[in-house]
Amino acid sequence: MLKGFKQFIMRGNVVDLAIAVVVGTAFTALVKAFVTDILTPIIAAIAGQPNFATLKFTINNSTFLYGDLINALITFLSVAAAVYFFVVLPLNKLAERRARGQVPVDETPPDIALLTEIRDLLATRQGPS
Repeated sequence: MLKGFKQFIMRGNVVDLAIAVVVGTAFTALVKAFVTDILTPIIAAIAGQPNFATLKFTINNSTFLYGDLINALITFLSVAAAVYFFVVLPLNKLAERRARGQVPVDETPPDIALLTEIRDLLATRQGPS
């Protein structure tokens, strides 16, 4: 039982996933600090509101705090943009460069290729109909 668990843990994809979670958490903290300390004050200077967390409205004695939602939205969009521009886009460009000059591989399954060959042989034996 422990041997199977050890094999499961030592698989590459489990270790890679654990590393991705740790790096992703650290990256999110970095981007959140950037948004909180740099980006939000710039936006606040333009909009005239120094802290979005204090934004709220009240209806029938119920207070709705929507400022934190705005902060979370700005953080999410910043993280998504950073991941796209610093991870996804460069990896896509790298994959394009590696794919240039390579001949595409015929991905026809062997059974379909065999059936096609049989069809072609039968067609040449029978001639045009």
